[in-house]
Amino acid sequence: MKVDFSIIILSYNTKDLTEKCLTSLFKIISKNKAIRTEIIVVDNASTDGTIENLKFQSRLNRDKNKNLRFRLILNKKNLGYPKGNNQALKIAKGKYILFLNSDVIIDDLDFEEIMSYLENHPRIAVLTVKVKLSDGNIDPAAHRGFPTVWSSFCYFIGLEDLFKNVPFVNRIFGRYHLPHLNLREIHDIDSPSGAFYLTKKDILKKVGGFDESFFMYGEDLDLSFRIKKLGYKIVYYPRFEVLHLKSASGLEKKDPHTRLEARYHFFEAMEIFYKKHYEKKHNKLINNMIYFFIKVLKNIG
Repeated sequence: MKVDFSIIILSYNTKDLTEKCLTSLFKIISKNKAIRTEIIVVDNASTDGTIENLKFQSRLNRDKNKNLRFRLILNKKNLGYPKGNNQALKIAKGKYILFLNSDVIIDDLDFEEIMSYLENHPRIAVLTVKVKLSDGNIDPAAHRGFPTVWSSFCYFIGLEDLFKNVPFVNRIFGRYHLPHLNLREIHDIDSPSGAFYLTKKDILKKVGGFDESFFMYGEDLDLSFRIKKLGYKIVYYPRFEVLHLKSASGLEKKDPHTRLEARYHFFEAMEIFYKKHYEKKHNKLINNMIYFFIKVLKNIG
């Protein structure tokens, strides 16, 4: 089957959430019958019954929709976010690739509209919709500027939050989450999150997919940075919205061990990103200060 649209989902011990995500996707795909779609789920060695459930979903939906192909990649160990997604990317057949978190629920999405928008704007390489949290607010990670020294400083010491609702001033102190931009209008951003990251396969070939030196966190920012470095644009497209149940994993996880591990990977990703993209732009003193603070934050229990 020729494929127009590939949806890549990475799962790791999110059985119920993954099932909800897939159920919502199947409904949306049935409404977008003209678009030939494949879903590729990569499981990073889940131990919570996810694998059995995915196999069941595969059998259940194999013949349900002729324009849908459901594919599974079952890893024997947790390879991390970039490697898992790159595995799927290597076999993806679609011209358009959507990286979608397993904890995202889609109630309304017109594949044809967003594909046409990208087709009609060749300099736009990435599109994200309005990614909302359970409390109704936008997921800040899905609407970001790049973490420069200044934007990161303002974010971590609280200046961004303090001035986010102050016109003009929020442009200065809110360069990481861009609070001065109108969330009801289409506009350029530096990067969405991997929760909903729609791009073109030919662009991903140019940049080589995700950088596998990251394990989790930061890989979406790095991908966006490399894409924009080629002169392409990244767009926030709020005509559609999805729900991100992000409190169920990573830094928001209730389990203290999981939170600690996620925190470590978060600051490790900051270190990799800074070294890769910003170290050469600053002197040794600034670099040493940055690495010192990252190290301290990374090792706080």
